[in-house]
Amino acid sequence: EVQLVESGGGLAQAGGSLRLSCTASGFTFDDSVIAWFRQPPGKEREELSCTSSGDGGTYYENSVKGRFTISSDNARNTIDLRMNSLKPEDTAVYYCAVSLGRSSCLSLTSSEFDYWGQGTQVTVSS
Repeated sequence: EVQLVESGGGLAQAGGSLRLSCTASGFTFDDSVIAWFRQPPGKEREELSCTSSGDGGTYYENSVKGRFTISSDNARNTIDLRMNSLKPEDTAVYYCAVSLGRSSCLSLTSSEFDYWGQGTQVTVSS
């Protein structure tokens, strides 16, 4: 059974940092694409970052490029999202998700992700 469990959310000051972790089970990273999404209050869910073992590629949405870093640890089965220089507009529920049998992040839409975690709240105060 595929499971994704996020952790590491909480309250941060603007300009601060948080590290989110997604602990995965039930699949191998070798044949999958893993992404972080977020859904701000009252807004649509958006993809922030994606990593794929197949082509070694990563993707960042423009608003987080240079501030957020995605990394995977195959030995620990975790995918982390390091978030620096946080802004109040980063306040959202953050989700990790996996698309199985994929080798590249390119052109994937949220509907093509097969499993999702339960989400973790990040609140950034000004």
